[in-house]
Amino acid sequence: MKRKNHNKKTFIEYNMNQTMLPLSFDVFIPENHLVRVVNSAIERMNIEPLLEKYKGGGRSSYHPKMMLKVIVYAYTQRIYSSRRIAKALRENIYFMWLSGNNKPDFRTINRFRSEIMKDVIDEVFASVLELLIEEGYVKLENYFLDGTKIEANANKYSFVWGKATKKYKARLRAKINELLKEIEKTNEEENRLYGDNDLEEMGEGKEIDSKKLEEKIKELEERLEKNSKNKKLKKTIKELKTKCLPRMKKYEQQEEILNGRNSYSKTDTDATFMRMKEDHMKNGQLKPAYNVQIGTENQFVVGYSIHQRPADSRCLIPHLEKVKEVTGKIPENVIADSGYGSEENYDYLEKANTNIYVKYNTFHKEQKKKFKNDIFKVENWPYDKENDEFICPVQRRLIYCKTKEIKTENGYTKQIRYYKCENCDECELKENCTKAKGDRVIRINFKLREYKQKVKENLCSDKGMKLRSQRAIEAESVFGRIKGNWSFRRFLLRGLEKVKIEWGLLCIAHNLAKLATV
Repeated sequence: MKRKNHNKKTFIEYNMNQTMLPLSFDVFIPENHLVRVVNSAIERMNIEPLLEKYKGGGRSSYHPKMMLKVIVYAYTQRIYSSRRIAKALRENIYFMWLSGNNKPDFRTINRFRSEIMKDVIDEVFASVLELLIEEGYVKLENYFLDGTKIEANANKYSFVWGKATKKYKARLRAKINELLKEIEKTNEEENRLYGDNDLEEMGEGKEIDSKKLEEKIKELEERLEKNSKNKKLKKTIKELKTKCLPRMKKYEQQEEILNGRNSYSKTDTDATFMRMKEDHMKNGQLKPAYNVQIGTENQFVVGYSIHQRPADSRCLIPHLEKVKEVTGKIPENVIADSGYGSEENYDYLEKANTNIYVKYNTFHKEQKKKFKNDIFKVENWPYDKENDEFICPVQRRLIYCKTKEIKTENGYTKQIRYYKCENCDECELKENCTKAKGDRVIRINFKLREYKQKVKENLCSDKGMKLRSQRAIEAESVFGRIKGNWSFRRFLLRGLEKVKIEWGLLCIAHNLAKLATV
């Protein structure tokens, strides 16, 4: 094979019209067959970002367009393993046709998927989306958002818990402080200079970390050189150096990996332990997983994102920011279930000039007569705006007490106002009204109440009711195909970046498979 010019990107010859397969092969493939759709769609795509990944030099590479066709088609056929894809290229006539009878081995396929596709999967997906927009299948009008949790390729019992790490680290710090205080008691000169306080370099009241501990060990070793007969000092240095310091470094490394999460898996440190619906033991077992979010329109995937947080409400803003980055805008109408309803999300959607059809957690309850007729629900109490007071069922007033500000992980500030009843003593309805021993106290978020009222009007409108009924068959059908029909319930690759590639390929495969049926 010819060596290629180091200044150019050259590929092994790949031409669909010069395949080595029999001339009669086309007879066996219907015009609307999925393999033709995949071939046609990827031929029309702009794969310049992929080509840029080949810098030149060395032997000629397999054409990235051919590799992409093969992998996408393999995903539509429930073939995810690189070895099985390589086997299909040797045995399956559809794969032979797509590849022009090229036969890359499993290492080449795996390298292309996990390394070449890295950093360009979003651009490849965007090219497919542009094709769907050009054909009129997607208008970026109605965006149906939903999420699911998919198990990571990680050991179920290789967990590290954030709370446990914090607890053990606190115990270790306490032990280190005790050892150091014991040593300092024997040093009269330092006691005279510092009194009852710790040394400056440790910092009284400050947290000990591995760096400070290493400095302290070095200082104690210098002191030991001057007094080599001090057995107590020698024993303390040994314990600090061989036991405490490695443990401190271990806990710091765990906290760095956790990065605010509650847990992670040792075999895939990017995966978080989440409660899964598919639990064969039926005991609510936690498994290492990723929270996968997708947005659909006409059952085509318009946007996707992978998250390490179990709660859907925290995923909406970063997900839509990614959609905005890929498509250039946020769709006109955003429709989602109650798992996404929060003040922070409503505020973001309002500022984005998007019509909000995102339910809140009590939306369905509020539609029932039982809720509307419940006199003990704060939502049914009259509010005296002039005096800033709520009026309870027995006409007693709840007076404003204080305001508390709560900050979310993203830095968003919520204001909660507290109101206390003027006197609940001898109230005949108190037992049904509150479990508090004293007067009833209620917490009100006025901004969230306003958002809920606007969202309720949207959801109860004719358009809102239509979109609500449509939501159940939009994103769920995509998850049904991928998790049910294609049996993809566990990632094959490890690490957040590789998982993004794998899910991106699945979304591309779904869109082209859907395109073949419309």
